[in-house]
Amino acid sequence: MTTELKHLTVTKYALSLHTTTPELGLAISNFTDDNRSQIWDLGRDLSSLIHQYLIDFIKPQTWTDLSFIAVAKGPGGFTGTRIGVVTARTLGQQLDIPIFAISTLAAVAWAEAGKSPNPKTIAVEMPAQRGQIFAAIYQFEPDTCKLKVCLPDRVFTPEAWQETLANWKTNYQLIQAKSGLAATVGSILELANLDWQEGKYPNWSEALPYYGQHPVEI
Repeated sequence: MTTELKHLTVTKYALSLHTTTPELGLAISNFTDDNRSQIWDLGRDLSSLIHQYLIDFIKPQTWTDLSFIAVAKGPGGFTGTRIGVVTARTLGQQLDIPIFAISTLAAVAWAEAGKSPNPKTIAVEMPAQRGQIFAAIYQFEPDTCKLKVCLPDRVFTPEAWQETLANWKTNYQLIQAKSGLAATVGSILELANLDWQEGKYPNWSEALPYYGQHPVEI
């Protein structure tokens, strides 16, 4: 069965949110001639300010101009991740448009793949709570311009992660995602657009956060 490819018209836009850190990242694009993004360090004010920043950011576009929304689903900070996903789900439900929940680590890998003329396997690691590590491994496929998941997002002990890398069968580039993750909000939007072009239309209820860990030790 073939999949019908979709493309946004120049009058339709897509919006992405990145809130897995104390920074708020927003991006909007029609994937032709209008692309913009911005980052704010809101800290603890993220929950109270995100809606006003959204309203101001999308102008001169309106909510009805949006064809889909993308959101960073984590891993990342528990509270920030929840705020972003809940906001995206609420907008998706109200606007009746699809919501694409994209891995924070996948966005880092996608941004890194775009920097290299010869993309290769990319391992991404990020500090987690209680001395553990969030990590995943991806492979950029130039023929399809897609990011293949070789090892999905999961939580490792430092020892287990090092063992995984030591036993990995192919060469890889290791990326440490420690700060500035909101800057990959454009990558969140690009990865979602690849799925949108393939005709995927995930319901807002399918957008779920990935925490990886409980916010408190149990």
